[in-house]
Amino acid sequence: MIPARYAPLLFSLILSGCMSLLVSGISTWRTLPPQQGFVGLWMGAWLTGWLFALPAVMLAAPLARKAVAWLTTPRATGLHRP
Repeated sequence: MIPARYAPLLFSLILSGCMSLLVSGISTWRTLPPQQGFVGLWMGAWLTGWLFALPAVMLAAPLARKAVAWLTTPRATGLHRP
């Protein structure tokens, strides 16, 4: 198993891989309807997109967590705040 200290990197790797696969597939399909060689073009676009998506997710994830924390309220504890 992978040590827990690598969890943020693994999260970024998986998230960026999934999202770039989906977005590149949709973009490739919209540009070139499925034809022979479509999968090869899609995989090339995906790998290029993933190279940019991974560092973007690594930079954006902490900012997104802070934004979510700022935009949400703490879980109710039964005490009412004024």
